Amino acid sequence: MARVPANTPHPKSPHSTTSRFTRPLSALGGPYRARRAHPAAELVHPPHPWTRALGLVAVVLLGAWLGLLIVGNVRAPVGPMDTTMTLRPSLTGGTKINVSPLGALELGSHTAPVRLDVNVDQLDPARAQALVDHPERLSGLQDEVAQDVGHGTLDLALRSCVAVVSGATALGLAVYRRPRRALAAGGLALTLLVASGATAYATWNPKSVLEPKFSGLLSSAPSLVGNARSIVAEFDVYQKELARLVTNVTKLYDVTSTLPTYQPDPATIRVLHVSDIHLNPASWKIIASLVEQYDINVIVDTGDTMDHGTAAENGFLDPIRDLGAPYVWVRGNHDSRLTQRYLQRMKNVHVLDEGRAVTVGGLRFAGIGDPAFTPDRAAGEQDGGRDQELAGDRLAAALREQRALGTPVDVAMVHEPDAARRTDGEVPLVLAGHLHHAEMEVMKKGTRLRIEGSTGGSGLRALEKRNPDQIEMSVLYLDRDTQRLQAWDEIKLGGLGLTTAEVSRHLPKENQPGATPVPSPSTSPSPSPVRSP
Repeated sequence: MARVPANTPHPKSPHSTTSRFTRPLSALGGPYRARRAHPAAELVHPPHPWTRALGLVAVVLLGAWLGLLIVGNVRAPVGPMDTTMTLRPSLTGGTKINVSPLGALELGSHTAPVRLDVNVDQLDPARAQALVDHPERLSGLQDEVAQDVGHGTLDLALRSCVAVVSGATALGLAVYRRPRRALAAGGLALTLLVASGATAYATWNPKSVLEPKFSGLLSSAPSLVGNARSIVAEFDVYQKELARLVTNVTKLYDVTSTLPTYQPDPATIRVLHVSDIHLNPASWKIIASLVEQYDINVIVDTGDTMDHGTAAENGFLDPIRDLGAPYVWVRGNHDSRLTQRYLQRMKNVHVLDEGRAVTVGGLRFAGIGDPAFTPDRAAGEQDGGRDQELAGDRLAAALREQRALGTPVDVAMVHEPDAARRTDGEVPLVLAGHLHHAEMEVMKKGTRLRIEGSTGGSGLRALEKRNPDQIEMSVLYLDRDTQRLQAWDEIKLGGLGLTTAEVSRHLPKENQPGATPVPSPSTSPSPSPVRSP
C-alpha cells in the first residue's frame, strides 16, 4: 500500500487543504458570513448612546408639553370666582395670575422649569350676590378661598402627572413603535415632573408677593395683593395671598355696588385732571390707561409738567400726542416759556395763558400761566405773593369779559391756589395744583376750587422724602347741558416703592339725594336742576 506523505492532510480532516479552500463561503457560519454576504453592513454603526439619550429627552419634553397643553388644566371654583389653573413649561418658573379685565400680575414664587398660571375667568353672579346680600360672610371668605385653592392645586398636580405621563408615552410609542421605549419615555417624564416639583419646593419664595410685576390696568392691579407687609415666611403664605387676591376682587365688586348713586351717562363730559407730573415717565402710561378706561373727553393739566423747563426735557412731552384725548395746559413755576412754545406746536394741545379761552370737549376753558419761573423751588416753598394775586386778578378780568361777550367760561385753570382764589364768584369751577396733595373747597362767593395732587408722585423729588408722595389724579364728571360738576373720582396710586391703589367717588352736596341745587356763582341765569341719571 502506498504511504501517504506525512504532511498531506486527511481528506476528512477539518484541517485538510481541500476542506479549507473548496467549501463555499456561504457554508461558513457566524458573523464572518454576514459581513462577507453584506459588505454594505460594514458601514452602518449603532447610534451613539448620547444621541439616543438626547432623542429620548426631546420626545419626553415634547410629549409632556403636548399633554399639559391638551389636558393639563383644572377648572376650579375659588370663592365666588371661576378659575382655571394650569402648569406650563418655563425657563424661569414663577406664577402668573390673570384677573380679567383688571390685568395680570407675575410673582417670582419659585425657580423651576414649570410656571403656574391662574386665570380668574369670571365672577359667578349668584355667589357674588350672596356675598353682597350677606356681607358678614366676607370675614370667612378667606378661609373658604384657601380651602378651594388647596383642592384646586391638588387636583392640578394629579392631572398634570397624568397629562405628562400620557403625552410622553403616546409620543414615544408613535416615534419608537416599541412599547418598552414608550414606557421608558413615560417614566422619564414623571421623573422630570417630580424633580421640577422638588426644585420648586426647594426654591419657594413666599415673599415674592412683596415684589409683584403688574400689567394691564395699572390703577387697579396693585390693590389686589392686599397688605403685603403683613406676610411672613411660611410655605402657606402664597396660598393665603391668592385667597386674599380673590377676596379683594370680590370686595371690589361689593364696593362698586355701594358707591354713591351718580352714574355718568352719554350726556356726561368726563375731564381727567392731572398736575405736577415733574418728568415722571410712568405718568403717561397711567393717563393713557385712564383715558381708555373712563372714556375721557378732555385732559386738563395745571402745570409743573417739567422739572427745569430746559430744551433737553422737551422730548418728554411727546407722548401727549398719543394719549387719545385733547390736552389743555397751563404753565407752572417749573415750566419755562420754551416748554410752552413746544407744546403750542402740538395739534391736540391747547395752551392757556393771559386769560385765553377755548372750547374743548363741550366745555369753555380759560387760564393763565404761573407768573414765576423758579425751577429750583420745591412745592410749598415761598408760595403766594403779590405776583400770584395780580395773575389771578387778570384772569378774573378775562372771565368777566368772556361773560359780557355771551361766552361764559365753565372751568378756569391756574397753577398756584392763591391765583385761583382771586377768581371767586367769576366762574363755577377753578382748577389748580402746586401743593402736591388734593383739596376741594367751595369759596365764599360760590366758586368751587379743586386742587390736584401730583400725578407724577413729585417725580424724582420723591426720593428726597422719607415717605414717597402718592400719584394722584381725578376724573371730573360735568353735565353736558349745564356744564356743572356732578361728581368726581379721586384716584390715588402708591408712589415710589409702594403698591397700593385707591379710587373714591365723591358728590357735591347739592347733588346728593334730597339736596337742593345751589345757584351758579356767575351772574348768568341759574342752571336747571340736575337731571336724574
